[in-house]
Amino acid sequence: MGLTSGYVFAGAVAAAVGLFAATVLLWPRLAGRTWRAVTGRIGLLLSTQLALFASVGLAANNAFLFYGSWSDLLGREDDPGVVVDHSAGADRVEIVESRMAPVEGGSRADRGGRIHKVVVRGARSGIDSPAYVYLPPEYFQPEYRERSFPATVALTGYPGTAENLIKGQKYPQTAFRKAREGGMQPMVLVMLRSTVAPPRDTECVDVPGGPQAETFLGEDLPTAVSRTYRVGTAPRSWGVIGVSTGGYCALKIALHHPQRYSAGAGLSAYYRAAEDRTTGDLFQGDQSARDRADLLWSLDRLPQGRTSFLVTSSRKGEDNLAETRRFIGKVRPPARVSSIILDSGGHNFNTWAREMPPALEWMSGRLSAS
Repeated sequence: MGLTSGYVFAGAVAAAVGLFAATVLLWPRLAGRTWRAVTGRIGLLLSTQLALFASVGLAANNAFLFYGSWSDLLGREDDPGVVVDHSAGADRVEIVESRMAPVEGGSRADRGGRIHKVVVRGARSGIDSPAYVYLPPEYFQPEYRERSFPATVALTGYPGTAENLIKGQKYPQTAFRKAREGGMQPMVLVMLRSTVAPPRDTECVDVPGGPQAETFLGEDLPTAVSRTYRVGTAPRSWGVIGVSTGGYCALKIALHHPQRYSAGAGLSAYYRAAEDRTTGDLFQGDQSARDRADLLWSLDRLPQGRTSFLVTSSRKGEDNLAETRRFIGKVRPPARVSSIILDSGGHNFNTWAREMPPALEWMSGRLSAS
């Protein structure tokens, strides 16, 4: 059973309750001073505390999704990392697994859609990255057989795992529900980590002599997906959304690649690339590259295409409000900008759960496959 499974959490809670009850019932029998009694008391107390600690830890992880799997928790995450292919080749997607979408009617593709686990191989960047692709039910229905669909790339924060976009943030479930309610058009979702060279935080930068993360997300990814699935190839067919680091990446990719993406939504985004021990030296002393990774600098100095931006913050709880307002003030026609400013909301999954559904609706209104 997976780390985020409800059965694992229920088992830990049941163990904690059972050990607590056992401690209460057996304590009188272990009240002596013999080594057996002392060892028994110590064992019961330690076991109860460990079970309680595990229950609290699992509850916190299920709420905030710090780790998506046992291998992630143990530092043995085995998703493919960066592979440099020195032979020439085309951008492509390799489907690793196909499974039901976790929605009502998901047992049939034409009712609930499908989720493909894939590896996206980028020819320009030399990067291979795991991802999940959600195909809506309309993709499999006869009346849509000749139709292409718009696509939205969904990015995690750092570190994040792509699986959390399905289990935790529930992108496919939200897109399915909103489309069924008529709030948005059916879209293909491409879900992956914001970092394509884990455990390094690449900040979606083309690192000199290192991972070409921006090229992968800005060029390789939409090309590869469009070659594999019925997804439009024009900029108006592509959007990108993310939270935290993924939000910064989404805004940057949309800003720097208007020939590929027409919309970018940054939930709780920041506006310049982080530089710390998780990122390493991203720019190798190149100040022009560092400036370009500053979105406020880019808005002032680079041409703005026909790109739509959505930014979010809160008046209480987020620390990006001032810079979010600066970002809004720097967007110029033909670009457009929208915002979600909550009265209160911290930098956490609860806040993003309030922002993501309207953000997907916003995205849908700005994309078209025709």
